[in-house]
Parts: sequence; structure tokens; C-alpha cells
Amino acid sequence: MTVKSADVLLVGAGVMSTTLGMMLKQLDPSLKIIMVERLDHVAHESTDGWNNAGTGHAAYCELNYTPRTADGSIDISKAISINAAFEVSLQFWSYLVEKGALPTPTQFINRAPHLSFVWGEDDIQFLRQRYEMMHKHHLFKDMEFTDDPDVVKQWVPLVMGQRDTSHKVAATKVEYGSDVDFGSLTRNMVSHLQSLPDFELMLSHSVKALTQQPNGRWNVRVKDRKTKESMYINAKFVFLGAGGGALPLLQKSGIPEGEGYGGFPVSGQWLVCQKPEIVSQHYAKVYGKAPIGAPPMSVPHLDTRIINGKPALLFGPFAGFTTRFLKDGSVFDLPSSFKGDNFGPIWSAGMDNLDLTRYLIKEVFQSQKARVNSLRNFFPEAKDEDWHLAVAGQRVQIIKRCAKDGGKLEFGTEVVSSKDSTLAALLGASPGASTAAQTMVNIIENCFADRMASEEWQAKMKEMVPSYGQSLVDDAELADRVRQRTLGTLGLKPAETASA
Repeated sequence: MTVKSADVLLVGAGVMSTTLGMMLKQLDPSLKIIMVERLDHVAHESTDGWNNAGTGHAAYCELNYTPRTADGSIDISKAISINAAFEVSLQFWSYLVEKGALPTPTQFINRAPHLSFVWGEDDIQFLRQRYEMMHKHHLFKDMEFTDDPDVVKQWVPLVMGQRDTSHKVAATKVEYGSDVDFGSLTRNMVSHLQSLPDFELMLSHSVKALTQQPNGRWNVRVKDRKTKESMYINAKFVFLGAGGGALPLLQKSGIPEGEGYGGFPVSGQWLVCQKPEIVSQHYAKVYGKAPIGAPPMSVPHLDTRIINGKPALLFGPFAGFTTRFLKDGSVFDLPSSFKGDNFGPIWSAGMDNLDLTRYLIKEVFQSQKARVNSLRNFFPEAKDEDWHLAVAGQRVQIIKRCAKDGGKLEFGTEVVSSKDSTLAALLGASPGASTAAQTMVNIIENCFADRMASEEWQAKMKEMVPSYGQSLVDDAELADRVRQRTLGTLGLKPAETASA
């Protein structure tokens, strides 16, 4: 049987694996890297532009990142950390653009103001309080707030068209928010990697088994989905960045650190409008508040999207229940993930989240009329015939063991690494792709600690991410300097300040 050798094996050709591959190749061009993808093309699961919000999650508009606490205050700590992480991604992309490793930024990122929009006294009070807290922090100093309907209409005329003026509304806005086509970004990065020596992309190959050898290296059996032939890849380090498929692969690895983890799959759908006369009336991402009982990724939003260079409006997502871990997965993904070590946590988390399950199943059976009625909260003049339903990507939320037999459903992402740092897996979902660069920096620090301690790697990391080793959260001058550079390099500055 054929055996290939690699320093690094990347499983999955999405934004996570690709970002790690790009960083490692910058740090050490001599590394031999193999990327394995089960599909016959790159970035067509969660990373594809149609399968995610493309928000460039900067926490400017996502209200679920700033929950109200039991004492009535608003906790903005998560928003601050997510914003700082997204700034790391912007720095890395800017570096790649400057080095010619990425094309003209408009091919993968475009400015799209980020707005939060609410109505009703309680939510307006919440938004005002949120703004007052966030605006004080230097990362959000450019956020604007208004409860003047005329100003809101200037910001997002389509949202305010034919709206009852007796209904109070409020909004916040950050002008230099972005829309990111993560599919295009990733495919361009993979193209660059393919131009480098000692990088190999293997499409239509599925990982069937992972076995660690006495010397610490991994023997990974992969199968060609077209020819049905199997082969082995012997790798020093393995990264499982296969989206929803990472959990089953982590289980195959058998590392003790992966015990007790389970997954809760959630599907999504969008209402899509591509009529130029409607699309041209709206240029922003407008987020509202999630219904009670909804998962965080179900926060309703009306978005400008530019996918593969073509503008569209998307509204949603409408969540749903599925047993698939991947959009191109199997209905047996969920039941086959039940193991002796995670059955208790999965059962416990399931019992604690019955309302969520019922909500998701209810969402599945929504009619087109009901979905468009939800859209009318953001676009009062929306017509059924102008919007069609599109299936979004799959998300697998993390279920973790807590206490002895309990389990907890968590929203977000988490890296699970082996004790010897030879294998790492990325589990979970949002904010995901937007914070890929910071997540991969963390993996490199943990799994390549000896090399990361060298002067060469330290210097190169600071070249890729100028804020590396410093705090964007604590250092206002650094944050402003970094932001001005990335906004300029990536073309995100508003027109009136582009020359400033």
C-alpha cells in the first residue's frame, strides 16, 4: 500500500486548515504539508460563501455576544475578545495581500456597514445601554447610536420603507464593517499554497483511520472516493479542521483529551434575493435580536452579500434540526457519534435543551409565508415572489462533559489537542471563520512551542500579525495603528475618510 510522508497533515480544505497551512508555510517554507479534502473541490462546506453569514464577525452588530446578566448589566467581554481576534485575521489577510499571496481585496472582502436594529421599549433600552458600554472601549469608539427614525432611514432606507412611524426603533452602526466571502478567500489561499514547493492537495479523499505510532508520528489511512483505493499518510502533526466532520475524526484518533465530547448538529436556511432593483437599495448587515429559545447562530439579519463577485441580499438564517454533521454528510452522523464516553454528556445536554430541539424542529416546518413575514420586520415591503429559499451550511455545536455524568451544550469554537501536541482538532461553530487567524496562532503556540520560541519564528509571526505578543484590548494606540493599516490595505475605509 502506498505511504506518503509529511511534516503536517491538514484534514479538510476549509478556511481553518488553509489558514494554518499558510501560516506554517510562511514560518518555515521547507515544511512538507499535505491537505486532504473529502469533496472534489475546495471550501464548499461551511467555508463556502453561501453556507455562512460572511459577516466578518467583529461583534459590532451581533447582539448575542453582549448578553444581559442577572443583575441587569450587559457583559461586553465576549464582544471585546471577538473583535480583537477578528483584527488578527484582518492583519494576516493584509500581510498576504501585501506579499501578493492574495489577490485584490475586493475579490474576498468588501466594506458593508454593520448595524444592530431593534424596536420596542425594552430592546431599545438594551441597545442604548449596550452602546454606552461599548462606545467607551477604544475598539468600539467609532460606533454610532440613534433612536431617530429619520437617521435610521438614512442608514438603511430599505429597512425603514413604509414602516409605521409610530413604532419606536433604534440602531447602532459601525461604518467600516465588512462582508467576507470566505469561500473565495480560502480558494485563493489554497491556490497560493499549491504554487509552493512541498505542498500537496488531495481532493476526493476521506480519512478512515488514525493511529499513533510509538515514535509519536501518526499513520493516517485515507481512501480515494473515486477509485476506492486506500493509502497511508505518515505525519508528524495532524490538524483536524473538517468542520462538522472533525468530531468523528477526533473520536477515530482515540486521544484521551477527546473523550466526553459530543456534537449537536444544526442546519440553516436563507431567504435570498438577487433582483438588482431590490439589492441596490440596501448596503449593510443589519442584525436584530434572536427569538427566545433560539441558538445564537439564528439571530435574524438582513445582509448585503458579495459572493463570487455577485451582490445579493440574504435574510435569516432559519435554523433547523438535522442528524448530518456536514451538508454533504450522512443521516447517520449523529447516531454514529454516540460512544460510551460521551453518551452520558449527550443525554444530559439533550434533556437540558429540549426547548431548543422543539424550536429547531418547528423551524424546519415553517412555510415560505411565515419566513417572509419574519423578513418584513426588517424589510416591510418584502414580497414572497422576490425571495427564494437556499440551504446554508451545517453547524455542529459542542457538547462537553461537566461534573461526573453531566453534559453542557456550548456555542462557539474550541481546540482539542493531544498531550504530546501531535494532533489538534477544531470543534464548534460561530464565530469560527472570522477568528481563524487567532485560533491558528494559538495552535501554533501550543503544538509548535519549541519552534515558536525561536527568534526566527517570533520575528516572522510579528511580520504576519504586527500586534502579536501585545494586547489590542489594552493598548488603544496599538489598536488604532493596526486598524488604520488594515482598513487601508483591505479597502474598508468609508469613502469620506479613505484619503485620511
